[in-house]
Amino acid sequence: MIGYFEDVTRISNATSFAFSPENPDGRRGGGTQGGPHDKLNAWREIAPGETITLMDMDGPAMLESMWFGGNNGWNMILRIYWDGCENPSVEAPLSAFFAYPFHSNVTDMNGNYPSFSSAAVMAAPCRGFNCYWQMPFLRHCRITLENRHPHNTLWTYYIITGKKCELPDNIAYFHASYRQARPTLSDREYVIIDGVRGKGHFVGLSLGVNVNSNNGCWVEGEVKMFIDGDKYPSINYTGTEDYFCGSYCFGNDEANGRYQQYGGLYAGMYAVLGTDKSVRYNVQSRYMAYRWHLPDPIHFEESFRMTIQTLRTIPAYGMVASRDDYISVAYWYQTLPFEPLKPLPSDAEMDLT
Repeated sequence: MIGYFEDVTRISNATSFAFSPENPDGRRGGGTQGGPHDKLNAWREIAPGETITLMDMDGPAMLESMWFGGNNGWNMILRIYWDGCENPSVEAPLSAFFAYPFHSNVTDMNGNYPSFSSAAVMAAPCRGFNCYWQMPFLRHCRITLENRHPHNTLWTYYIITGKKCELPDNIAYFHASYRQARPTLSDREYVIIDGVRGKGHFVGLSLGVNVNSNNGCWVEGEVKMFIDGDKYPSINYTGTEDYFCGSYCFGNDEANGRYQQYGGLYAGMYAVLGTDKSVRYNVQSRYMAYRWHLPDPIHFEESFRMTIQTLRTIPAYGMVASRDDYISVAYWYQTLPFEPLKPLPSDAEMDLT
C-alpha cells in the first residue's frame, strides 16, 4: 500500500538509494572515497545549453525526497521522465517547481529571507529547495537538469532519495507543469492547467503574482476546476485568497491595512515582496503562495482543467480585469500514457528579475 508517508512502525523489505554529486550513479557504497576531511565532488557544473542527467534508474521504486541548492533560478529546467516515455511528466524551472518563482527576490516586506515549510515542499534560506512528493515508478526514472542561460556556466548541489520496493500495477505517476502569463489578458481567464487526459487526481498549485497596478485589491479572481469535460466548473472557489485558505485580501482589507504572510501544512501565502508598508496597494509588489490538495485531492476519470480569474476591485470603478504577471506550477498524479505538457516559454520570456 502506498501512503503519503511510509508507516515507519513496520519493518519493510525496501532498500534505500540516493543520487548526488558525490554518488552520481546512486550505487550502494558509491559515495566518496576521500578521507575524513575531503570534499571531492560537492556540486556539478552545467555549461550554457547543456543538459545533465541527475538520475537514471530502473524500477520498481519510489522517489521520496529531493533537495537542491546552488543556481536554482528560471534558467535551470527540471525534467522527470517515467517508464521510458519520450516526453517529460515534470517540466518546470527549478525555483518555480519548489513554489518559489521569484528566485532573485531574497528579502520580504519584513526584511527576512522568504521561506516556508509545508507537508510537500519547503523553501529554506538561502534557496534551499526541498520536496517530499512521493513519486512511484514501475520500470524506469530519468531526471535531467538543463542550463538555458545563454552565456553563464551554472552549478547545482542536489540529493535525490528514494527506495526500491514492490509496487502495485495501478500506481499513479506524478506530473507537474509550468505556466505563465506576463501580463494576463483582460478578455480571458488565466489557465493554470489544461490538456490533462487520463485518470488521476489533482494535488496542488504554486502561484507567483507580480502586481502591475497599485489600484485596488488584486485577489478577487475565482479559481475554477473543470472535471471530465465540464462545460461549467464543478468546483468553484469564491476568490484567490479564499483558494489559498486566506480571507479579506490576506488581511489587507481589514483594519491593519497590510498583508499578513502565513504558511501551513497544506496552504500558505508566505512571501510579500517589494512592498512599501506605507502604501496599502503598492505597484510592483510580488506574492508567492501554495495550496496542496493532500487531504482533499480532486479526482477525475478522463480529463482535468483549472483556471483562475484575474480580477481586482478599484473603488471608483468596481471590479475590473487586471493585467498582472502570473506564474504557476500545477501538480497532479495520473495514469500513463499522458498528453505532452505545454512547451515552456523561452529563457528570455521567463526572466523574472
